[in-house]
Amino acid sequence: MEHAPTTPEQPEGEGTGAETGARRPRGRRRTVLLIAAAVVLGVLAGTVTGYAIQYDREPTPLPPLAQQKIGQPKPQAPNESTSTRTINAGRWHPTDDDLAKLLIEAPSGAQVRYSGSRSLDEFSAEYYKQPGHGLASQIDHGVRRIAELEWAQDDRNFVTIRLFQYRDRSGADWYQHDHSYLDTKEYMGNPGKDLPGVPAGFGHLWVASEQRQEPGYLPTKWARVIARRGGVVMEIEYMNNRGVVDENDVAEIAKRQWERL
Repeated sequence: MEHAPTTPEQPEGEGTGAETGARRPRGRRRTVLLIAAAVVLGVLAGTVTGYAIQYDREPTPLPPLAQQKIGQPKPQAPNESTSTRTINAGRWHPTDDDLAKLLIEAPSGAQVRYSGSRSLDEFSAEYYKQPGHGLASQIDHGVRRIAELEWAQDDRNFVTIRLFQYRDRSGADWYQHDHSYLDTKEYMGNPGKDLPGVPAGFGHLWVASEQRQEPGYLPTKWARVIARRGGVVMEIEYMNNRGVVDENDVAEIAKRQWERL
């Protein structure tokens, strides 16, 4: 009988090049994975052991403070000098004081005609064409206080500065932007410009385009400034009875008052 041809036996552990090349990398990957797993397990085991040891230990006390008692002022009984401000000194803001204290000083040599607080009804009667409507609008928007300073200089420049404080910024924002009528010919006759030194949108300056003159009176020219800082609005009216207004003078007054706020 014929026998099927046989191939010689290969020594154990040997094989063709293809077989050898296919097996070796697999063994290396297994070795790398085993080592990585051992490292991870070792780290976890060490962490768990550390937590277990620390859990069984007594808490370590903190070192004593260098200064055991911190000095504090002794409470004092109220007396005739006690006020809301002294009780709440840490929460006091400059605008919570007398608002008139935030007004600038009049220039040297100027004649001060008025300086101090102004009641809302008195202001409305002098300022608005319809005082009742103006008064109601101010109340609706939460006005708290009004302060005013008036001076005359060289019998030709007349300046009025007013500060309005509102309960919140929304009221101040209302009054700041409630002056679109100033652009009309009846008042300034131009849209004005941003106030120098004040962030855009927070201050505006108008200088009248034309003089005004009535029979028997000197020609006049006006300038106006409106600016807001927080819940406080400053308003400046500047009038010259020679028909000349220096815009730089108006801007300088506004800058001083803005910085005072």
